[in-house]
Amino acid sequence: MPPLKTRERLSEVRYEIRGELARRARELEGQGRTLIKLNIGNPGAFGFRAPEHLQRAIADHIHDTDPYTHQQGLPEAREAIAAHHRRRGTPNASPERVFIGNGVSELIDISLRALLNPDDEVLLPSPDYPLWSAATILNDGRPVFYRCNPEHGFLPDPDEIESLVSARTRAIVLINPNNPTGAVYPRALLERIVAVAEKHRLLLMVDEIYDGVVYEDARFEPLAPLAGDLPCLSFSGLSKVHRACGWRVGWAVLSGDPTACGDFHHAMDLLGALRLCANVPGQFAIEAALDGGDTIGPLCAPGGRLFEARRAVIESCEASEYLRLVAPAGALYAFPGVAGAAAEGFDDHAFALEMLETEDVLIVPGSSFNVPYRNHFRVTLLPEPATLREVFHRIDRVLQRHVERARPPGEASRAAVA
Repeated sequence: MPPLKTRERLSEVRYEIRGELARRARELEGQGRTLIKLNIGNPGAFGFRAPEHLQRAIADHIHDTDPYTHQQGLPEAREAIAAHHRRRGTPNASPERVFIGNGVSELIDISLRALLNPDDEVLLPSPDYPLWSAATILNDGRPVFYRCNPEHGFLPDPDEIESLVSARTRAIVLINPNNPTGAVYPRALLERIVAVAEKHRLLLMVDEIYDGVVYEDARFEPLAPLAGDLPCLSFSGLSKVHRACGWRVGWAVLSGDPTACGDFHHAMDLLGALRLCANVPGQFAIEAALDGGDTIGPLCAPGGRLFEARRAVIESCEASEYLRLVAPAGALYAFPGVAGAAAEGFDDHAFALEMLETEDVLIVPGSSFNVPYRNHFRVTLLPEPATLREVFHRIDRVLQRHVERARPPGEASRAAVA
């Protein structure tokens, strides 16, 4: 039989977080190798647990979870999310405008499917979390990237964003706090981006899944209160702040002028109905999560595990001859760049493969996040601080080998003698 043909646009999709390198990692583990896997922000894989009061909320209601629920989610869960957004100042935050999904990932796909016609454009950050660009492509849209360069602290330029707006542009996507860079967007910057969206009548879509994960003096600013009557879709969930990735509970809140949002709301509702409903047991943890007190703040404060893991990465990069880092102000990642002699002829994918094959460490090449340069990589901050210091010792070892291989033979011999 001839091979089954697949969708052609899949060739444009990149997701190296669980791609070729992750498959090779599974092969090595099958051979008995023990790996340090820093490719996924998966708290449960590093010993973190969802808070006990969330677990109790599910256990206490497990007898209520057999039937399908409403396609937008349990009424009491949607009310808890709406109340949380009203406390933030989100306009028109009501249960009717809340959509619960199987993680934010599903809701990103549903929302873009509801929005896009063929060849419509979505403005995305570069680097981005590649699900956003993948979902845009697979829903027949076209991602258009605005730069968030390291020399500017990985913050975007609103003037550049506006210069990319065309007659086909439908939405501006923000990821704040940012994955993969850890940038946290200041209020003044968000206000300027809102002004661009308002001028060109664009939907704002903001991925705020890391909203509680901020360090030192960084301050998270929710976008919806700044957007006012402008249509804005705000995404969050239990996976990161509440360390419950496997429960697959995310939500999106549609704010702004109800008249302007009406058709889009109906489209989201229809697509939600087609998949019947989101995971029901996990929805019973939402009210407990949003009303049960801050459990992430102590982890991000000095002495907390995430804070100390971040410190380990920052200090390791400062001590390295070959690494430069914009210190992450939020989220669960760092995005170091390779500099100096090690940057000569550097290829991020080849580097990641060598780290895996020779040092038993799995990282994600920076180019996997849709950037044009090849000298960055992403690590998660979830391991113990001592583990991260060991990882960066191994990274420096590989970078030193790269430098030595790049030297002319005579120069390498003289360096060895010296």
